[in-house]
Amino acid sequence: MGQGHGWEGAVLKLLRGKDFVFTVTGAEQVTEHYRRIHLTDGGMLAVTGVHPTMWVRLWFDAAGKPHQRAYTLVDPDPAAGTFSLEFALHAGHAGDWARAAKPGDTIEATVQGTAFTDPDPAPSHILAIGDPASLPAINSLLTALPSTPATLWFETPTKAGTATEVRAPASVGAPESPGASGSMAAPVGASVQVGQGSGPGVEDEAGSAMKTGHGAEAPVHVGAQDPTGARDQAEAPVPGADGLPLRLDPSRHDFHPIPRQDAGARLIAQVRADAPALLADTPDPYVWIACDTATTRALAAYFRKELGLPKQRVHALGYWRP
Repeated sequence: MGQGHGWEGAVLKLLRGKDFVFTVTGAEQVTEHYRRIHLTDGGMLAVTGVHPTMWVRLWFDAAGKPHQRAYTLVDPDPAAGTFSLEFALHAGHAGDWARAAKPGDTIEATVQGTAFTDPDPAPSHILAIGDPASLPAINSLLTALPSTPATLWFETPTKAGTATEVRAPASVGAPESPGASGSMAAPVGASVQVGQGSGPGVEDEAGSAMKTGHGAEAPVHVGAQDPTGARDQAEAPVPGADGLPLRLDPSRHDFHPIPRQDAGARLIAQVRADAPALLADTPDPYVWIACDTATTRALAAYFRKELGLPKQRVHALGYWRP
């Protein structure tokens, strides 16, 4: 399998990436621009296990050349050997594949670089900042910490566009570290690791920069990863989320939808206005940031340098490049 993945596939092999073939079993059109694909795992979950925010690299054909993007697993069920993936639909090879995917279709995948470290001490409050590209990872994180209160600032798409003034997920990410301009093309959502990272979210065609596993942590399970219950829990419409499938519990999740304006400046300003009071009120906060790379860097610097949070309490991973 990896022999057909070009130099990126060769590097992933050297990094002990594992290859699998997934088979489509069905699809749901969640919104006009957001599609969920159901798959069998080709034996992957029995080999890798499952951890929160777990992601895989999918391989698409781009005019005869391999093209990879990374996606967060949705509702992984190791016993059944199934999971789903969610795609923000944009022009590009991955979006084209997702639109056309039907039962029986197959797609090659590589697992390498995905990991999660259990925050220690356990968070007393989660401060999560993301957008449609990181939505599956947000859902996974909140499901993994089912009793922890959380505040979520969620940047919503501009009405004129599809996903947020996008230019792609490498984790949806930009070509910065760990991948750089000349580095491997990255998956959806995979890219700039500003702090400690997990991986990508949904496809937002256009970025590059592949996550090579530098600085990746050994996976540690945070709470139980419920393969089916999370979906039953709260896939009801969330006001302000534009129909996107956020899984929030109103009794413990405080949701702030923020339209994308001025290249993320409005989101940054709102977080800066709200965060100090929240941090003053909780002993063991955990900050999780997964936006475009510029916004992610700005917010990571704010929490670590201006507010003085230790680096192990701030996870920051750029999911796409503006």
